[in-house]
Amino acid sequence: MYKAACSVRLLLRSLSSSPSTASSSPASRLVASRCLALSRPCGAFAGRGRCAGGLSRSPSSAVRGQIGAVAPAVERFQRRMAASATEHAFKNILTSLPKPGGGEYGKFYSLPALNDPRIDKLPYSIRILLESAIRNCDDFQVTKNDVEKIIDWENTSPKLAEIPFKPARVLLQDFTGVPAVVDLAAMRDALAKLGSDANKINPLVPVDLVIDHSVQVDVARSTNALQSNMELEFSRNKERFGFLKWGSTAFQNMLVVPPGSGIVHQVNLEYLGRVVFNTNGIMYPDSVVGTDSHTTMIDGLGVAGWGVGGIEAEATMLGQPMSMVLPGVVGFKLTGKLRNGVTATDLVLTVTQMLRKHGVVGKFVEFHGEGMGKLSLADRATIANMSPEYGATMGFFPVDHVTLDYLKLTGRSDETVSMIEAYLRANNMFVDYNEPQIERVYSSYLELDLNEVEPCISGPKRPHDRVTLKEMKSDWHACLDNKVGFKGFAVPKEQQDKVVKFDFHGQTAELKHGSVVIAAITSCTNTSNPSVMLGAALVAKKACELGLEVKPWVKTSLAPGSGVVTKYLLKSGLQEYFNKQGFHLVGYGCTTCIGNSGDLDESVSAAITENDVVAAAVLSGNRNFEGRVHPLTRANYLASPPLVVAYALAGTVDIDFEKEPIGIGKDGKEVYFRDIWPTTEEIAEVVQSSVLPDMFKSTYNAITKGNPMWNQLPVPEASLYSWDPNSTYIHEPSYFKEMTMSPPGPHAVKDAYCLLNFGDSITTDHISPAGSIHKDSPAAKYLLERGVDRKDFNSYGSRRGNDEIMARGTFANIRIVNKFLSGEVGPKTIHVPTGEKLSVFDAATKYKSEGHDTIILAGAEYGSGSSRDWAAKGPMLLGVKAVISKSFERIHRSNLVGMGIIPLCFKAGEDADSLGLTGHERFTVNLPTDVSEIRPGQDVTITTDNGKSFTCKLRFDTEVELAYYNHGGILPYVIRNMAGAQN
Repeated sequence: MYKAACSVRLLLRSLSSSPSTASSSPASRLVASRCLALSRPCGAFAGRGRCAGGLSRSPSSAVRGQIGAVAPAVERFQRRMAASATEHAFKNILTSLPKPGGGEYGKFYSLPALNDPRIDKLPYSIRILLESAIRNCDDFQVTKNDVEKIIDWENTSPKLAEIPFKPARVLLQDFTGVPAVVDLAAMRDALAKLGSDANKINPLVPVDLVIDHSVQVDVARSTNALQSNMELEFSRNKERFGFLKWGSTAFQNMLVVPPGSGIVHQVNLEYLGRVVFNTNGIMYPDSVVGTDSHTTMIDGLGVAGWGVGGIEAEATMLGQPMSMVLPGVVGFKLTGKLRNGVTATDLVLTVTQMLRKHGVVGKFVEFHGEGMGKLSLADRATIANMSPEYGATMGFFPVDHVTLDYLKLTGRSDETVSMIEAYLRANNMFVDYNEPQIERVYSSYLELDLNEVEPCISGPKRPHDRVTLKEMKSDWHACLDNKVGFKGFAVPKEQQDKVVKFDFHGQTAELKHGSVVIAAITSCTNTSNPSVMLGAALVAKKACELGLEVKPWVKTSLAPGSGVVTKYLLKSGLQEYFNKQGFHLVGYGCTTCIGNSGDLDESVSAAITENDVVAAAVLSGNRNFEGRVHPLTRANYLASPPLVVAYALAGTVDIDFEKEPIGIGKDGKEVYFRDIWPTTEEIAEVVQSSVLPDMFKSTYNAITKGNPMWNQLPVPEASLYSWDPNSTYIHEPSYFKEMTMSPPGPHAVKDAYCLLNFGDSITTDHISPAGSIHKDSPAAKYLLERGVDRKDFNSYGSRRGNDEIMARGTFANIRIVNKFLSGEVGPKTIHVPTGEKLSVFDAATKYKSEGHDTIILAGAEYGSGSSRDWAAKGPMLLGVKAVISKSFERIHRSNLVGMGIIPLCFKAGEDADSLGLTGHERFTVNLPTDVSEIRPGQDVTITTDNGKSFTCKLRFDTEVELAYYNHGGILPYVIRNMAGAQN
């Protein structure tokens, strides 16, 4: 695999004698050359395309600029590489795709033309990787050997073969997009300081950034909630938004979708997804990586997409191929159809539980079978969206007739849809269930009869803890009894039935354990699905007609992922019933799903905190980890939008919907769940009459025009950002300030102290909170010292562009459990040398001032949850050198590598407890100091100062990751390569 790269590197060394470009070891030189982008990938991303119209961009000048700026020796080398590139290794399969009426759509690299029977048995998801490798094959970044590995997937995947992958585009949201643009701006500064052309830092692939994570539910249950929340959003985030608007003009190939437009993944599904690119006459499948873990939603459209860390996405933008392990693929066969009244949300929660049990981390899941035809595209997107919750890299639905119908529904032109179908059929990437199916090979197999799916919800603390509705009441009481954990609150028996009465604006109100205080229809997971949205509205309508009403102290909200939802709710006449039940439109964004639920009424908050009530939130989101939704809702349940309305009406999760009434109707009669639940036929009828293609066309034709508040933001024209040292939102990061051309090499970890000692399932919400900034936290202290009032703290997510705040916010979650604290919950730790109890930030600062390295001990699933680069950047800034855990979430492990932190896994059957580790030891990681002596996945011996010794697996999974580690992270690696190309 690396033979060609090695010869290229030797050639470069013979052409240039500059010592500044030399790497510190032969291995690192070899690996560095593997990904150095010196030549343009053949047939790759020459320009920006949008299949359905509406967006177009000129080819990036960054590539042209690089070629003109290099030294003569490297220029000669590039000319030779360019000459070889014209002789594409697979030019013989470049095939014309004719149009039915004459002419051609374009040319494509034909998989059938390879005449290799192994390809016919490949999963469709692997064929997308194969096509990309063939199209980008230059025997430099992508080799013929890489292509062969993918074709031979059945044999190479079990061996964890490494391949490069070049996605067609990158997707960002503003929480992760701001730090990405901050990094790009800082990289420009770094490149300039190294004497290179700063404008070489430019996206080489299309980048779409949707601002959707900033809106909060400050105002609810009001007809003016939408406008009020947007005004508050702009007042809090004006500086961030201005920075992003600068980025959209300073960087080429970058589209920024303004606030108030929708949720990133729904916008991607309904508008940005191309399915097939046609760029400069070359056709190829759409593929995308995004800095949000739910990028997988686009898999429902047949577009290969998944979440990556922000730093990995930045490298992809800058032309680096992604290094990935060729994944196994789980074949998930669907049969039958959903029963009457069962929703796509019930299905996805069932699928999530099945796949978590099966074990799909690091794998693709590919859905197939006769049941596919009974699932709408929106149903598929719901299942694909929750890939992170079941642990898979992708939950993929190949393109078929259902996909084409959805493309037409959402306003893509007939010509575009015809082109997509023609290309995918010609390249054996289209599934036609009317034709005999060739049996495909999968790594493992699962099957589900859709008829067996039951109505359910998940919680109270994890998405895969599914509970059927008929078992909900008994499960809730078990949770009250159980010891504190994922399914327990340890409420004493004598306190379980207590009722707390309080005054709610002159009205007598009451709360009990399980009382619903937040009911939110939110998240692209469900708001992209007209069936469940209109189904929820029908529940609201039936309840109104029967005289049921949601209690006023329940904070209800409706936050769709697209303006299309509002259009079809209005056309159906059902929005008024949402309003009558308090589900007023509060904004077009993620809101409650990511913790932007806003404050509860003060009287409700006081009743909860003063009486230790286990209050509940019910939301149509995809995450319900503890502390995420709201600090005061200890029980959080994921449910379909219709069930959100039903639980809001009931006012509690402590109910058996089959046996107990939801409430008393206007005629004094008991109203049951079955009385307000719509049939599948009722919902389908409203969907058919209310969801129309023109709604999508009109919504997205206006999407880039913004709104008055956005359009009035001033934008500086400079290509280098002018950092404001007094800003508390946008701050120049410290990563590159002392950077030189020489890689630092592997760092020794000797006699390190344990900063934190964790158990299982520490999430990125625990590591890098996105919610509110607690008044007593180090981040709050920092803001107060700089004159920021508490009311203007905003959220951690909104301040991700400031490394000083994010370092202080690392491990600041108020629900975090650190074994050092012997059961106490909160963001504290023990400074081991002195025994002092300090905030994590203060302890880390003390260790650094004393010259000590630190490590973290953890259990299973460390870093699960949303893909947050700050969950790796923060620990790096705190001085953490290694994390030793039982297992890592896929994206988080990659992020740790990207920031130069060593990920290590205990051997199977071992953990800190079984090894007798208390965390009070000092740890030495016995890694070679020469990167050429380190191998991916090798065993590493850890020793402690009290004589213990144990072996871990090094979770640098590829040679390229070792190169990143040698350079101190992926971004320094990219900068040195770009500067080296010129020098």
